[in-house]
Amino acid sequence: MSLHEESVSFRDNVQKMLGEKFDIFTSQIDALTASGIVERAARVGQLAPEFTLPDAYGNQVSLSSLLQKGPVVLSFYRGEWCPFCNLELNAYQKALPEITGLGATLLAISPEKPDLGLATAEQYQLTFPVLSDLGNLVARAYGLVFTTSSEVKALQMTAFNLNLEERNGDASWEIPIPGTFVIDSFRTIRFAHVDPDYFTGRANPEAVLAVLRSIKDSLQTTRA
Repeated sequence: MSLHEESVSFRDNVQKMLGEKFDIFTSQIDALTASGIVERAARVGQLAPEFTLPDAYGNQVSLSSLLQKGPVVLSFYRGEWCPFCNLELNAYQKALPEITGLGATLLAISPEKPDLGLATAEQYQLTFPVLSDLGNLVARAYGLVFTTSSEVKALQMTAFNLNLEERNGDASWEIPIPGTFVIDSFRTIRFAHVDPDYFTGRANPEAVLAVLRSIKDSLQTTRA
């Protein structure tokens, strides 16, 4: 089953569980789509914003240092509490051997505290770095940040016992919409998938692999 198929199936289950309350989530997605956030996000051809962030073990990870080794794949996710994000991370974990085989590094970024990043990595047996973007500083540079609506906030707190203030260390209730980027060694964005639909609007790993293959082929042609 593909990532999209898994996400659709899980979304349908959540919708059945919540009934009419599910419309609170879809209303926020519609509002985000109408806001133009996708058009303002980082796009193909632009220079990727530089960053240095701590991983789940406290190590500082910088984009520029990783790009010296090859392309970088960035996956911005909302947090360990989001089952749709976890489906995506699992899908990329499965694709990791192919990603690294093409000379690339995969990074996952969320606004959660590092200890929650560690919990994510351990629970889902992730073997790629999970970075902590406190305050959404990097996600904001990539144009992905929005504030959770009061209706969604109330539903998440009552139905799912979710408190982002505790998880993210601030009271903003700001999170990123899902965004996946492939950045080449020249820090140019070669692939950008940004979608306000945080249920099913995730980038398929195969699309990322296709871009990485193209980058590798173009380098081999240049060297020849």
